[in-house]
Amino acid sequence: MTQSLPAFTAPGRFWRGNLHTHSTRSDGVLAPEEVCRRYRAEGYDFLALTDHFVGLYGYPIVDTLPMRTNSFTTILGAELHSGAMANGELWHILAVGLPPDFAPSHSPHFGVVEGQESGAELAARAVAAGAFVAVAHPQWSGLTLADARGITAAHAVEIYNHGCATGCDRPDGAAIADLLLTEGRRLSLIATDDAHFYEPDHFGGWVMVKAEVNEPEALLVALKAGQFYSSQGPEIRDIRISADAVEVDCSAAAAVIVQGSGTAAKALHGESMTTARMALDRFRDTPFIRVTVVDRAGKKAWSNPYFF
Repeated sequence: MTQSLPAFTAPGRFWRGNLHTHSTRSDGVLAPEEVCRRYRAEGYDFLALTDHFVGLYGYPIVDTLPMRTNSFTTILGAELHSGAMANGELWHILAVGLPPDFAPSHSPHFGVVEGQESGAELAARAVAAGAFVAVAHPQWSGLTLADARGITAAHAVEIYNHGCATGCDRPDGAAIADLLLTEGRRLSLIATDDAHFYEPDHFGGWVMVKAEVNEPEALLVALKAGQFYSSQGPEIRDIRISADAVEVDCSAAAAVIVQGSGTAAKALHGESMTTARMALDRFRDTPFIRVTVVDRAGKKAWSNPYFF
C-alpha cells in the first residue's frame, strides 16, 4: 500500500508563513505594524510575531490582530526564556498560539535567576495553554542532546534558522532533530527567519501549512498535526511511501535526499528533476525517514518525518 504524508493528503491548500520574528517590542528594529506590512507585501499569508518574553521588555505578547487583512493573518506568540541549558545560558523556546494573558515566567532579563521555571516546565505550560512549541536554533544555542531530550512537550525543532545563518553561520537543527527522532520522539521540523531586520535575516526560511482556511485556529491545528513542510524556496508537492520505495514530486531540483537514523541516507542527483523515486532497502533498520529537496541555487526544502 502506498500512502502520502499528511501535508499532502489533508484538505485545503498551502499557506506560507513565518513563525519566528521580532519587533521593537523586544530587540528588533521595526515596529510590529511595519514588520507585518513587510511580510504581507512579500507575499506571506501569515506571520507569528514572537518577541522575547522577558521582563526587560515587559513580557510582550504583541497584539497583532489590527494587522490582519482579508488575505493576511497573524498568530499571537512569543519566544520564551527560563532556566539554564547545560552551558549555563537561558533557554530559547518558540511558542506560537499563546493566549494574550499567558502568565509571565520569572525571567527579568536574559540571565538565569534562582527559582525560575526550567525550560521544560515553561514549554509544557505553553503547550497546555494551546501553543505550538518548538526548540529554537539548537546550533546557535549550543544545545546538547541531553538538553533537547528534556523538552518533552515540544512539537518541533527548528531545522533551519535564517537569522542564525546570516548572523553567525549556525543555522542548523538537523543533527539534534535526527537524534531525537532516532530515539522515538515524534517531532516536526520548521524553518524560520528569526528576523530582527538589522541584517538580511528575513524572507529566508518559512513553513508551508496545509489548511482549509488561512485562520489562526486552523493553522495551529495543522501545525500540531504536522501538516506542513519547510522551505527556503523549493516546493514539495507530494511524498508517497510504499513498502519498498519513496517517491517525491517537487519543483525543479538538483538533488532529492532521503535521510533516516544513523548513516542511513540516499540521494538522487540531476539537473531539473521534478520527480524522484528511491528504494527503501537502505532504510530497513531506521524508525523514520525524511526528505530534503535541493535546487540548483542550493536552496532547500524539508519534509516532516515519516515513521514506519
